Amino acid sequence: MGKEIVSEKMKLVVALITLQFCFAGFHIVSRVALNIGVSKVVYPVYRNLLALLLIGPFAYFLEKKERPPLTISLLVQFFLLALIGITANQGFYLLGLYYATPTFASAMQNSVPAITFIMACTLRLEHIDLVRKHGVAKVLGTLVSIGGATVITLYRGFPIFHKSHNMHEEERIESNSSHNWSLGWLYLMGHCLSWAGWMVLQAPVLKKYPAKLTLTSFTCFFGLVQFLVIALFMETDLNNWIIVSWEELFTILYAGIIASGFVVYLQTWCIYKGGPVFVAVFQPLQTLLVAAMAFLVLGDQLYSGRIVGAVFIMLGLYLVLWGKNEERRQVLEETTQQDPESLTKHLLEAQHNNAESEV
Repeated sequence: MGKEIVSEKMKLVVALITLQFCFAGFHIVSRVALNIGVSKVVYPVYRNLLALLLIGPFAYFLEKKERPPLTISLLVQFFLLALIGITANQGFYLLGLYYATPTFASAMQNSVPAITFIMACTLRLEHIDLVRKHGVAKVLGTLVSIGGATVITLYRGFPIFHKSHNMHEEERIESNSSHNWSLGWLYLMGHCLSWAGWMVLQAPVLKKYPAKLTLTSFTCFFGLVQFLVIALFMETDLNNWIIVSWEELFTILYAGIIASGFVVYLQTWCIYKGGPVFVAVFQPLQTLLVAAMAFLVLGDQLYSGRIVGAVFIMLGLYLVLWGKNEERRQVLEETTQQDPESLTKHLLEAQHNNAESEV
């Protein structure tokens, strides 16, 4: 029995590490795609097309019985979710990655839970209770994350592993650095805001339309349509749509099949087995993996300021996650004390909500 429990835990940990490797690989692959000249519009079009082709059939066959009837109101909501969660999210990410580095992008993404908390409070979907520890932890974690994002942007610091450049190259990097990092931060903040907004707005939609795979398929479809409309104005050169090398083919296949297909399934399985908080705890591992991969594969330079900022963002992430976990625990205890017979029902509902809160 003990061996089975250890085995299940080990499976979950291995799956979570694999998940972070896949996410980290996507940062590197996307940077490579930009480096070799893949269009910032063509790339997400192919990515979402592949994702739709992968997820659509599963959604059609697996959710036949649980799909609620479609209405105009739901379709409008799906369209808006795609506009925020796919078009704005992926578009800002690629623009930010173009001006910054994969490590910077990954570190910024750790601030999404704090941004989500701020948005949820603004929309009165989240309650701030400064009398209790979990309320203080969430607010403090949010402030620490914002501080980390500020440090990572304004303070460069000294190089950790110095890579030698010639004098002209060093001067060029130094002169362009401030402008590039500012634009990179601006676009990546837009990416984080879009991602957080998508998560906040997706929750009420899922209550009305609980067929998650179908909802994902619709958002991929509308995101694809929106990117195609953008392409009509921004990408008129047909040569940019032609895949001319194995490198381009690999980056597009990785983005569509691994980052938007395999990762969706693996993340859902991990959330079902371990819950959203346990899954989110592994997120900072992604930043470390990206930093190592970017240094080895792309030759990116690591600076002390970026590391200090990333540490603050990770600390803020853990404070927010701890606060959320502590809040759930206290709600469970209070519910049990009020009505001991409702414990089983509450646990079943919590498990169902965990499976739905996919990030």
